[in-house]
Amino acid sequence: MATTALGEVARARSLEHRRGVRPTDVVFYALMVVLALIFMFPFLWTLSSSLKTVQELFDFPPPLLPKVPQFRNYVVAINTVPMVRWIGNSVLVVVLATLGTVLSSSVAAFSFARFKYRGRDLIFMLTLATLMLPGQVTLIPQFILFHEMNLIDTLYPLWVPFWFGGTAFYIFLLRQFLMTIPADLDEAALIDGASYPRVFWTILLPLCKPALATCAVISFINQWNEFNTPLVYLNTPEKFTIALGLSFYRNVPEQGGMPMQHLLMAASVMAIAPCLVLFFSAQRYFVQGIVLSGLKG
Repeated sequence: MATTALGEVARARSLEHRRGVRPTDVVFYALMVVLALIFMFPFLWTLSSSLKTVQELFDFPPPLLPKVPQFRNYVVAINTVPMVRWIGNSVLVVVLATLGTVLSSSVAAFSFARFKYRGRDLIFMLTLATLMLPGQVTLIPQFILFHEMNLIDTLYPLWVPFWFGGTAFYIFLLRQFLMTIPADLDEAALIDGASYPRVFWTILLPLCKPALATCAVISFINQWNEFNTPLVYLNTPEKFTIALGLSFYRNVPEQGGMPMQHLLMAASVMAIAPCLVLFFSAQRYFVQGIVLSGLKG
């Protein structure tokens, strides 16, 4: 019977190979390539513009590729403003904010997914309801709070709030993932004498790597690209993050009064690079976390 089944599979594969590529497959992949190029065009244009001269930027029609790539634009972009300092500030803020988001959101999600107490569902619904509130609603109260604490023009307001509950989206994502893990694992560990913190730290968190990686990637990208919060809290240029610092290229004239657009494009490419590297490095966990989080709810 096994030999017959293997023979049927081999014949099916041989028949499919004889048929060749179907026209629908060609149309599908061609459409995917076209859509990929459309979505990638802004980045490719930025990359091309970062290697152009000032004259090429203002030519009409604009050239798609530079005649001679100007790699020195990246060196000039770094030396024109304190970009290394801005990148260091962004790395510090992003690491602390992402770590706080993942830890605090996972603790809240563990409570919603594993414990049964009065008002749990109501609290969870209220938590999700905060997704409908724009960030500008809580911006003024938070600004007053940090002003009273003398923390304006420091990096603390950019990452401290994420250590107190994360955000509703990450709590929801982790809660959905935790509910796909059988509760029998918790009960077996508790019978063996483990406490709830140990169950959470040594059993559930290792099983939540895909969801944790998803939250970390999304949080990293959001915090790296955040512009409004640093704009509100930071005044000293040396304390700027990279997202806020890019606006300086519109105000700092180059020697001779030349435009700064080509340097802005070079700086933008360098600012985008860490997000691209992180996403493609954690792409497998990212997709797995998104898919598995919707299996049960």
